[in-house]
Amino acid sequence: MASRSRYVLQRVLRGLSAHTVCYHSSVLRSWQRRLLWKPQVRHLSCSDTLCLSDPPTTGPSSLSLRSHTCGELTLHHLGEKVTLCGWVQYLRQDLFVILRDFSGQTQILIPQEESASHLKAVLCNLTVESVIKVTGTVIRRPVGQENKGMATGEIEILAEDLEVFNLCQKLPFEVKDFVKKSEILRMQYRYLDLRSAQMQRNLRLRSQLVMKMREYLCNVHGFVDVETPTLFKRTPGGAQEFVVPSREPGRFYSLPQSPQQFKQLLMVAGIDRYFQMARCYRDEGSKPDRQPEFTQVDIEMSFVDAAGIMSLVEGLLQYSWPAEKGPITVPFQTMTYEGAMRDYGVDKPDTRFNMKLIDVSEVFLSTEIDFLRSVLSQPEGSVQAIKVTSAAKLFTGKDLEKLKQTAKTCFGQEVSMVLVKQDGTLKSPLKKLLSVSAADELLKRTGAEPGDLLLLAAGPLHTVRPLLGNLRLQCAELLEFHGISVRSPSAFHFLWVVDFPLFLPSEQEPGQLESAHHPFTAPLPEDTQLLYTEPHKVAVYIHSKSVPCCPFFIHYFGYLEIIIHHVRVSLRVFHHSQVRGQHYDLVLNGCEIGGGSIRIHKASEQLHVLKNILKEDPNLLSHLLEALDSGAPPHGGIALGLDRLVSIMVGAPSIRDVIAFPKSSRGTDLMSCAPSLVSEEELKHYHISVKWPAGCGQNEEGK
Repeated sequence: MASRSRYVLQRVLRGLSAHTVCYHSSVLRSWQRRLLWKPQVRHLSCSDTLCLSDPPTTGPSSLSLRSHTCGELTLHHLGEKVTLCGWVQYLRQDLFVILRDFSGQTQILIPQEESASHLKAVLCNLTVESVIKVTGTVIRRPVGQENKGMATGEIEILAEDLEVFNLCQKLPFEVKDFVKKSEILRMQYRYLDLRSAQMQRNLRLRSQLVMKMREYLCNVHGFVDVETPTLFKRTPGGAQEFVVPSREPGRFYSLPQSPQQFKQLLMVAGIDRYFQMARCYRDEGSKPDRQPEFTQVDIEMSFVDAAGIMSLVEGLLQYSWPAEKGPITVPFQTMTYEGAMRDYGVDKPDTRFNMKLIDVSEVFLSTEIDFLRSVLSQPEGSVQAIKVTSAAKLFTGKDLEKLKQTAKTCFGQEVSMVLVKQDGTLKSPLKKLLSVSAADELLKRTGAEPGDLLLLAAGPLHTVRPLLGNLRLQCAELLEFHGISVRSPSAFHFLWVVDFPLFLPSEQEPGQLESAHHPFTAPLPEDTQLLYTEPHKVAVYIHSKSVPCCPFFIHYFGYLEIIIHHVRVSLRVFHHSQVRGQHYDLVLNGCEIGGGSIRIHKASEQLHVLKNILKEDPNLLSHLLEALDSGAPPHGGIALGLDRLVSIMVGAPSIRDVIAFPKSSRGTDLMSCAPSLVSEEELKHYHISVKWPAGCGQNEEGK
């Protein structure tokens, strides 16, 4: 039976080889022909034809029709007979063919002898992107014709044998890195786009990174790689989930946003240390750094605290970090959530450049400007500023108008601009409303010098800080546009952000709270009691140059002034929950690349959070609550966004550039036209019927 199967397979392979065009150079001696690999498709037999050099048994050319890759040949290989396989990159003057594969390019010298005219004719008639196999001898390029821009630029291959696997027809675009393609065209013909050198490098770096991560977690720290289900049930809170119909009427699966519940259940099961390269799904609009399906490095540990998780991740990244990107140092910088919002206006600050927010409220405490007086009399009322060095002399009127439009359209606020002229005087609509002493104090407080620009915003802290945080990044982009180096693309600044509020006011339901992270995050031990007594409790901070910042609590909102040792002190109320969570985010160059927490491991506490604070139906998580009541160890974990991490590593503008087959900005697959329509007959199996919106119907597929 086995011999008959081999016979049938040989017949099939011989049939396939009949469609392959083979050419040999007649200038070869008969003994050379015998020693060359035959260009036909290899048959499954025990009598292989000999080759001049032993084929590699390991590496990228092992078990292959080639002896070497197109990017590895150097002067050390002079005189060797080699066989290369790849795609035709260029045809040059009937003299050379540039052959390309994933590793690089090699120049193939077309023989000019009359005896090799047939081989020459076929080589000269190849089309770009045709797939061929070439056998020849490695020779040195003539003096002066070396190409230092190619790794193989000192040698070339004198062609002696050719096999044409596939002649390429006309393509929708040239497969060359310098040829600009639209994003739509790249997505539509992704299999061509992936041939580019940059995409090849991106995917191979990603593969190497994942391999090193697995090695570190499994071999160094004893983690277990466990796959968790893709078909699950709806999770309360969080992002919108994809639903999958079942054959039971009215019952649907959900694709998990993350394996959060499963990894906690694995800790209850005693797995102790779990990880996986997890596929996750969110039914959201695709953005430059988001996809409806993405990959997380998902990690969970038992008997651990936040410091242990953070140390593990630092070691993981240090171990797996590509050598060509330079070393990274640990431990990473740590910053509290309040510190990040206070200094940068965002909870994921880019610390590659300074430009911090500055509280200038005290400068305007005695102002006659009605608007500012009104703002400062309100809860959380504040005047904040950022200093943009050299912007007064670099930014154009169009640049300044763009900043104003961002403030107005994205945040519904006004931003005031103060330009410091070269003589030290101010140019601003505020100038005539500021006293000389107030203007001097403003310059002193901000450290502004001639040529600098000040951006000022007034209002509640929770709106002013995000506004200036956004403008800070926009100013960095404008400075770089004008030739000022602000954010080095080769610098990698890691940052831990900790002490997040456990709950935030719900945007959809005023007066209600929602989880800042997810409902399974445990509070800080010192704040645990507040879960049961005052989950809405707020903090008041004293602001004064003469009095150090110290928190205490009140139960009402407002703006107060008191006298402490004859010093007037301003009190402002921050409207956020004072219950802090054991939540930690990992930020790289202003992008959140990971987030995790220590989990609630007691069923009673988890039930209280779900039922009494978040007002969620605990029945949706009855399986988890029951598991926590079955002897759950203390545990915590983290999820790293693999796509986002790799995109920052390679400097890609979008995570689509590090994913083999991503979705478009609308969440569709332009190559296969997914999602696609399903017939009514097929939908009957799932007890589903489609209610078409007005003006839309089944003829809309592919649009």
